[in-house]
Amino acid sequence: MSSIVNPDIEAYLRQLYETPDDIRHEMEALAQREGFPIVGPLVGRHLLLLAQAIQARQVFELGSGFGYSALFFARAVGPEGRVQCTDLDPQNVSRGTEFLTRAGLAERVTYHQEEATAALRRVGGTYDIIYCDIDKDGYPETIDLVHAHLRPGGLFITDNVLWGGRILDPHDESASTRGILEFNRRLFAHPGFVASINPARDGVAVALKV
Repeated sequence: MSSIVNPDIEAYLRQLYETPDDIRHEMEALAQREGFPIVGPLVGRHLLLLAQAIQARQVFELGSGFGYSALFFARAVGPEGRVQCTDLDPQNVSRGTEFLTRAGLAERVTYHQEEATAALRRVGGTYDIIYCDIDKDGYPETIDLVHAHLRPGGLFITDNVLWGGRILDPHDESASTRGILEFNRRLFAHPGFVASINPARDGVAVALKV
């Protein structure tokens, strides 16, 4: 995946945002060693800010990996808040549970070892934020489902919506790229959302339920 952000700007922001955070650094080191995709500290800070800005207390993640984004959401929702995580890989669930426990956040987080959209349908409920980072060909079908489970004024946040610039390649016919293009088209056309895209890292869509 090619970088869509000037690397010097990204390095400057990383330095500006840096804070002591042993658990986060461990998670980032693990992701780097294994080539595991995470949102990284710049987008993580954006997630924290958005959650705090709307005083989010209930968050549902469609796709959680080993809990990197959940670390930011769990800190943002406070001791009375809850973050629902989803991942099919038992190793990710185990690692995420361990990291978040060591961060003192275990009581705020519930992991579901289950396909993400099926978990949301099963668990139900209404959320302040729903975050999406599943297989990209599945992105378009999340929009109406998420809309049904967000409160008015809630946020639908989606990672990878610029897909390393591959959305600009007219010859890219992969299911993932087609899925992201269709997702972006549907999201911005949806009458129940007002959306924008922050081009940080790989593009983060933020849609407000109106």
